[in-house]
Amino acid sequence: MNDPMPSTPLKHIFLNDKVHNQKYKRPGTGGGGNSKILERNRLPHAERLATEFDAAWTASETTVAERLFVSVPARDGIYLEFSGLKGYDLMIKSLEDRRQGVRLMSTRSINDTVYATVYVPRSRRAYFAKKIRDYGNSESRFGQPKNKASVESIESIRKAIIASFWLDNITLLPSTERVKCEVWLHVENEETENRFRDTCKQLSIHCENGSIKFPERSVLIVTANLSDLHQLIEAADFIAELRRAKDTARYFLELENADQTNWSQELLGRLRTPREPKVAISLLDTGVNNGHPLLQPLLSDSDCHTFNTSWGVTDHHGHGTLMCGLVGYGNLRAAMENSEEVFIDHKLESVKILPPNGENDPKLYGHIVSQAISLVEITSPKLKHITCMAVTATDDRDRGRPSSWSAAIDAITSGADDNQKRLFIVSAGNVSDPDHWLTFPESNKENSVHDPGQSWNALTIGAYTEMISITDPTFDGYVAIAAAGELSPFSSTSATWDMKWPIKPEVLFEGGNAAASLDGTSASVCDDLSMLSTYRQHARRQFDSMHMTSAATGLAANLAARIQDAYPDAWPETVRALMVHSAEWTEAMKQQFLSDETKTSYNKLLRICGYGVPLETRALECAGNYLTLITQNELQPFSLGKDNRPSTNEMDLHELPWPKDELLKMGDVQVTLKITLSYFVEPGPGERGWKDRYRYASHGLRFDVNMPGETNNEFVGRMNAAARDDNETYEFGSTSGRWLLGTNARDVGSVHSDSIHGTAADIATCNFVGIYPVGGWWRERSYLNKYANRTRYSLIVSISTPAVEVDLYTPVLHQVSVASQVQQVETTVPGI
Repeated sequence: MNDPMPSTPLKHIFLNDKVHNQKYKRPGTGGGGNSKILERNRLPHAERLATEFDAAWTASETTVAERLFVSVPARDGIYLEFSGLKGYDLMIKSLEDRRQGVRLMSTRSINDTVYATVYVPRSRRAYFAKKIRDYGNSESRFGQPKNKASVESIESIRKAIIASFWLDNITLLPSTERVKCEVWLHVENEETENRFRDTCKQLSIHCENGSIKFPERSVLIVTANLSDLHQLIEAADFIAELRRAKDTARYFLELENADQTNWSQELLGRLRTPREPKVAISLLDTGVNNGHPLLQPLLSDSDCHTFNTSWGVTDHHGHGTLMCGLVGYGNLRAAMENSEEVFIDHKLESVKILPPNGENDPKLYGHIVSQAISLVEITSPKLKHITCMAVTATDDRDRGRPSSWSAAIDAITSGADDNQKRLFIVSAGNVSDPDHWLTFPESNKENSVHDPGQSWNALTIGAYTEMISITDPTFDGYVAIAAAGELSPFSSTSATWDMKWPIKPEVLFEGGNAAASLDGTSASVCDDLSMLSTYRQHARRQFDSMHMTSAATGLAANLAARIQDAYPDAWPETVRALMVHSAEWTEAMKQQFLSDETKTSYNKLLRICGYGVPLETRALECAGNYLTLITQNELQPFSLGKDNRPSTNEMDLHELPWPKDELLKMGDVQVTLKITLSYFVEPGPGERGWKDRYRYASHGLRFDVNMPGETNNEFVGRMNAAARDDNETYEFGSTSGRWLLGTNARDVGSVHSDSIHGTAADIATCNFVGIYPVGGWWRERSYLNKYANRTRYSLIVSISTPAVEVDLYTPVLHQVSVASQVQQVETTVPGI
């Protein structure tokens, strides 16, 4: 993608001014809940549910008694499955009562019908029996049947079966053959996992060592067939979910024979590296052969690690060494063809996370990633580490739903255990079937981002391409499949995901192209349409080709390291935000996927191409006609209210230094105001629904900007009910239309970016930005005592205009400099 160079490179402006922090209360939306529940014929409905409940309970009790009689392990509780009515809501929140020990284990939706699996202690049979009985016989003080909404939302009750716990594709459910499966336990205390392992031992079911721990969840791996899983469900308490364990993808690249030693040596003569780098890219892959001449200056022996010491640290496959060439040099071919000095200010680290033979055992990749990151951080604690991983699952079955792997990455990046935030860059995974390349781009829409690319906090990388020229005579009669600037045929997308999941991939980098025969019957990868990188057996040759989202991920990590080096104080949230904020769609992408200018069309484009391709200069620098302001701050989203229940707590109001006079002089000239908000969430994984207390994210943040001419007080009053006088009313949430994407499309995941295109005169007064909290499990699950946690966020605001003679930068820089001088005086002069 062409990236115009600014005439004068200028640094982004980081704002250190005080933020106006105030108590926050979300304005009411003018009505009660939005649950859709069918009005029932009261007595018949109560009688039917009571009969079903009694039958389910009796069947469960009978099974327990039979197992105890023959000295086979049995549960202390009962698993029940509640189903809603198709097309209507099931009030899942009402199915749990912590005081009674009644626990909601999981929920799932099939053909628009919601199912919930609930664990009930055997001593608490009366809990649901009384709820149903009271609905049929008693009225509330408002004259309605007691528990009306809760009971009328239930269509049926039965004893839970294997399918009640299986949260993966049903075709992956094992039969007679034993396979590796994930068991998600609801964790009451540290004994829960120990009791489960003891049960497995009694049933002769193999359970791997190690587990991944989340709030109220532990994920373990068992080797089991269908009969084993049935035995586990009948014997073990607190099983919440069952899923098939994942395989990882491997890349097999064709080898070329040309020796490029002279080219390599020439490049080394122009290479310049710092004596003490401050930034490191930690590559989690197949290991690296750092004896390659081009990698030796960037990757020392002491920075080569392995998850398992028996594996060694060298690259047994080649993928890791190929990744290192791109992570270190970026576009290696461009560096080779250039005659200028090459400056690389970051260093490399390698952790081998894939075994030389077979597959990882156990397949707890979240645990492996966590240990890998610990290795590099312990070795070099003073460096700023950026993790890069292009290892993904082989399938795309998650379709946006968090997995143990993706949730572990969210926990690691959020600092859930050690309060250390981390930047993690991961590949989206590939469309790897050549037959699918022939149906480009429809096949890309159908092929979903692979696990763990759905991670909320990770920056997920897809691929586009500018490579269209084929000169290899072997491919005579073949043409490039994608046109220049289009999505790469290899790139997976989130086009088929539910709208509640994050936008993935967020950004695209060059990932190469595929070639197709003119008759459209065959497709192939091609060196002409691939990237150049370092080959693992450098004694045989120096270079090999690389393509797909792995190559794109290597380039993304390279840019992230350069951003981090240019701005040492930038948080991981900020580096991620700059990558997203600087991205734009190519015209070719718009022609491919943007059918009109509606928000619906832009949302489709967003789900396929993310926010587009980062412009390197805009990620790294400003220009006179392109101004970037950055603020890094924190707030406390929730606190205990007067009723001793957690509620929203505070919001931040940013009054930005603004080139108001310059914008007013421009009048009707079109400018673009762009906002990006980036923060990390702590995960609460597990299929228990995605609203109320069972949300995946610990919290959410949102942004808004004042309307043209809207004053500070008016803007705050519109956003914040706590800032209003008793007799004031404001319309809330009505400004989405002026944004390119709008709140429905952008307000998912943990990075939100949108823009407003308007006249300079209108934008001249839009310099108030509000950051406010929305719900999350920190608030809803008050018993976990995390409602007082604070969260960091990075806010990036830019103004750009095609009018190159305009200087928006200098007036703002002057305002910031003056404010900084005043602040220094205030903090050093006594009495002021």
